[in-house]
Amino acid sequence: MTAASKLSPSLVSFDVFGTLVDVRAGSYAAFQSILEESGGAHLDVREFWEHWENRNIAHYWEPYRPYRAICERSLEESFAHFGLSGDARLIERYFDAFAGFELFPDVEETLARIAERARIAVVSNIDDDLLARVRLPPCVTLFCTAEKARGYKPDGTLFRYLLANAGVKREEILHAGQSQRTDLVGGKKLGLTIAWINRRGVPRDADVPTPDYELRDVASLLTLLG
Repeated sequence: MTAASKLSPSLVSFDVFGTLVDVRAGSYAAFQSILEESGGAHLDVREFWEHWENRNIAHYWEPYRPYRAICERSLEESFAHFGLSGDARLIERYFDAFAGFELFPDVEETLARIAERARIAVVSNIDDDLLARVRLPPCVTLFCTAEKARGYKPDGTLFRYLLANAGVKREEILHAGQSQRTDLVGGKKLGLTIAWINRRGVPRDADVPTPDYELRDVASLLTLLG
């Protein structure tokens, strides 16, 4: 990439969970305790978590409900899928873990450097009070949540909220996120420039739009921005 091809966005927005915050590592213990109490101690907590998360994403397409309600419904469905009998209100253990979620090691320094040249936003499929429990870098100045937008990323509702509140043109925004089914699907159809932060090195699904950039981590954004 030549110097002339470097990006110069006025605003860089980030997905939070899985992009800035290690939500999987931070929540496996909570889900393990949920499984143990629900007769599922023999199950692979990672497999159970991924099924639960996929159910969340499916519900994002439906008429707006708070993230808390979606997570509880998805847990109920996941219990049924794995043949368990559990109380879906146990999802509160997941929410209780939010305060302990850790930023990925490359996040704070990278965002601080980007903030020297661009405004920083977060765009998250979350309720406001839950996002407030998570420690984010102080350079974040715009918080776009599903609660504020009354909708989620995949159908574009949350990204339209970003566009309406960014204070800059669409072409001046770079969005970085890890989720194929929310960041790529929701952002690309609105014409946003998308950097897919593929920390886990997963293959892109054939029906998911091609991102403008695919990067291994957040720190790699600095190579795009110069």
